[in-house]
Amino acid sequence: MSRIGKKPVPIPDGVKVALKDRCISVEGPAGKLQWTHRPEIDVQFDESGKIILVTRKGDDRLRRSLHGLTRSLIANMVLGCKTGFVKALEIYGVGYGVQCQAGKLTLTVGKSHPEVFDVVDGLTVEVQTPQARGETEPARFTIKGADKQAVGELAARVRKSRPPEPYKGKGVRYAGEHIRRKAGKAFAGVGGG
Repeated sequence: MSRIGKKPVPIPDGVKVALKDRCISVEGPAGKLQWTHRPEIDVQFDESGKIILVTRKGDDRLRRSLHGLTRSLIANMVLGCKTGFVKALEIYGVGYGVQCQAGKLTLTVGKSHPEVFDVVDGLTVEVQTPQARGETEPARFTIKGADKQAVGELAARVRKSRPPEPYKGKGVRYAGEHIRRKAGKAFAGVGGG
C-alpha cells in the first residue's frame, strides 16, 4: 500500500469539493480548480468527515504509481484553493528589469530583445516598484496562483530565460537560491625568468 496514497486528504473550512464521475472540482478563497483522475484509481469524498479517500482497484505497477500521485495532486488542489502558491524571483544585473502589463510578463535580461511570457488565467504577477528598492538591489517579483503546476512552470520558464551565471551572479534566480560562485581568471605572477 502506498504510504502517501492511503493518507486521507482533509478538507479545511471555506473549501468546497464536488466529485462527479472522475472529475474533481475544488473551490476556495484563493481560486477554483478542476481535474479528471485516471480510471485505475477510485476517489471518494466523505462529506461528514470532510476528507477525501484515494484507493486503487488493483496492485499492478501502474496503479501503485498512480495511487500516491493522485492523492498528492488532490492535496495540492485543496491547498492551492485555500491559500494559493507563491514563487518569488529576483533579477540580478545592471540594466536588467521586469514589467507586467496586460497579461504579459516582460524581462529585460541583457539580450538583443526583451523576453515576453504570457501569464495564463488564474496566475497573477506582482512586480516590486523600482522606487521601493535601492540602486544595488535586484528587481524582485512574485508569481501567485492556486494551481501549483502552473505557478512552478511559469517560474521555471522565466528562470530559464537567463539562468544565473557563476562568475558575477547575473541572471534570474529564485529568492533565497544560493549560487555557487567561481573565481575569475587568475593572472600568472610577473617575472619568472
